[in-house]
Amino acid sequence: MTAETGRRAAPETIVREGYAATPFEVPTGTIVQLLLEGCADFPKREAFRFKEDGAWRGITRSDLLERVRDLAAGLETLGMGQGDRLAILSDNRLGWALADYAIACRGAVSVPVYPVLPANQVQYLLADSGARLVFVSDAEQRDKVLSVRDQLPDLDVIVVFDNVDPDEQQGITTLQEVLRHGADARVAGEAGTDFDEVAARCRPEDLLTILYTSGTTGAPKGVMLTHANLFHDVEASLIALPLREATRALSLLPLSHIFERMLDYALFRAGVTIAYAESIQAVPDNLVEIRPHVVASVPRLYEKIHARVMAASGIRGMLVDWAVGVGEAWADDTLAGRTPPLGVRIQHALADRLVFSKLRERTGGELEFFISGGAPLSADIARFFYAAGVLILEGYGLSETSPVTNVNTPENMRLGTVGKPIPGTEIRLAEDGEILVRGPQVMKGYYNLPEATDAAIEDGWFHTGDIGAIDADGFLTITDRKKELLVTANGKNIAPAPIEQAIKADRFVQEVVMVGDRMPYTVLLVVPDFDALEPWARSNGVAAEGRRALIEHAGVQEKIRAEVFGRLERLARYETPKKIALLERPFTIESGELTPTQKVKRRVVVERYAATIEALYDTDDDVIAEVVSPRQTFADEDPSDGERPEPETEA
Repeated sequence: MTAETGRRAAPETIVREGYAATPFEVPTGTIVQLLLEGCADFPKREAFRFKEDGAWRGITRSDLLERVRDLAAGLETLGMGQGDRLAILSDNRLGWALADYAIACRGAVSVPVYPVLPANQVQYLLADSGARLVFVSDAEQRDKVLSVRDQLPDLDVIVVFDNVDPDEQQGITTLQEVLRHGADARVAGEAGTDFDEVAARCRPEDLLTILYTSGTTGAPKGVMLTHANLFHDVEASLIALPLREATRALSLLPLSHIFERMLDYALFRAGVTIAYAESIQAVPDNLVEIRPHVVASVPRLYEKIHARVMAASGIRGMLVDWAVGVGEAWADDTLAGRTPPLGVRIQHALADRLVFSKLRERTGGELEFFISGGAPLSADIARFFYAAGVLILEGYGLSETSPVTNVNTPENMRLGTVGKPIPGTEIRLAEDGEILVRGPQVMKGYYNLPEATDAAIEDGWFHTGDIGAIDADGFLTITDRKKELLVTANGKNIAPAPIEQAIKADRFVQEVVMVGDRMPYTVLLVVPDFDALEPWARSNGVAAEGRRALIEHAGVQEKIRAEVFGRLERLARYETPKKIALLERPFTIESGELTPTQKVKRRVVVERYAATIEALYDTDDDVIAEVVSPRQTFADEDPSDGERPEPETEA
């Protein structure tokens, strides 16, 4: 298959009650094969772009392959070989890709580690995997590892991507040094001479990576993914999605996240140039600079863009509200296969010129589609972008499924769903509605946890822990996490996720958590979007200094009450939350309330705000401000404590 002219037609999906499958003989192979073929097919195309000294620079695929050969030889000189676990603790950068491919080409096993994790959690992952070497991005990450070095008996070498002073006594060297030693050894015939032989010896069933779930409860589990697992997801995704050779992509999710890593493999194989965003904060600038055609992100990016557009006030705000109303009317007709009335089409064209075109310019002006994964995307948010001429393709999957199992495509899309199964994948609903997955992308198992593996995979079917529904056309809808269903004191089962999703679509809400298990009714913890709330407060004469005073103000509480409950009018009486607590501080990764993939750790939030929740049930007020100041971090907690986590949704 070539990326631009040889795209295979997507096969038909078979649908029965509670079952959907897209049968197809997807090729099998290795990530080493993917690298070599991607370089051979597009040798002069830029593989990656990255910002260095304030300017964007690139590396061609032929040059990339030479560096991978040098690094693989350098790893050989360090004694790293088949089956050794080598970790990568870094933000997205060229060094990450070089390390990843070189590890695979040595027949070793990569262990990605989120750079935002505190030292004790890094220590747990490196120790559990038995990592012999760790690549780190900079001095900060180096020092993080050094602070726990005495608890890592297997660790021999630390390789720093940035240029720092080597320290042979502590086993510290730099990427440039390892590359130089590898190049010299290749010239001298002392290492790297068997690169092609080792690459050819790599088999699809070989272990490629141990990927630790960030988890929402308990200790992380090491998901073992083989070359075949990732290769299948790459090939199946290339069948499902239109990726062209002359395409640019902006990579902004952490490469430690299997969603971004698999997608980058697919983009590389398709001949796409991948630009690494400088940081999450720099994404707005990088979008304009790179003018990407494809971007993948978690829903939070789209929620922030939507909130920023809707935060307009005055005449501009009235214009935006009108444009969104017109756009949604146009979108509803278009998505239903109807031609919108002439008046709607005329108004939509005007709205596009005055409002929506500005939004597209902020994405670089050449975007073909966003891909959304990692958490549920609100159908209202997706419809807003569709009306603005920005396509968001939502997909689904887990770390344990490499990750993609389902995805919407430009030709086959239904808002509010995560699409049909990708080629070669079966989806089945258990009696309780749990989504089960079977296909070549299902993991080999959990590292050193055979009992957990047996519990997760039965007769080839992986139990996702998610609850869903399959419609008559094979589109899958995720309704909730199995373990997060709330059962009230009256015995009513309530799925919090769709309710939280509806509330988060409001421009004044940043985060929301619904609680009320075994209680007479449910309540909400709401983090306001202060970027929208503070301007509203100023324009409405609310005198409040600081966020604490703002959420305690009666006018602000009434505003949030109206916004939130206005989103819940269609709920059944027993589903409708009765009260709201406003929280002063957003949830963060550093404080332990969010996973590195930006999902809320419900258990952590409920425990941390226990006093606030108790106060909600003890008051007659509909809305209160938080009544305690929660601890600022869980960084000192042992990640090995507690029960093992359920599977983590990634895409």
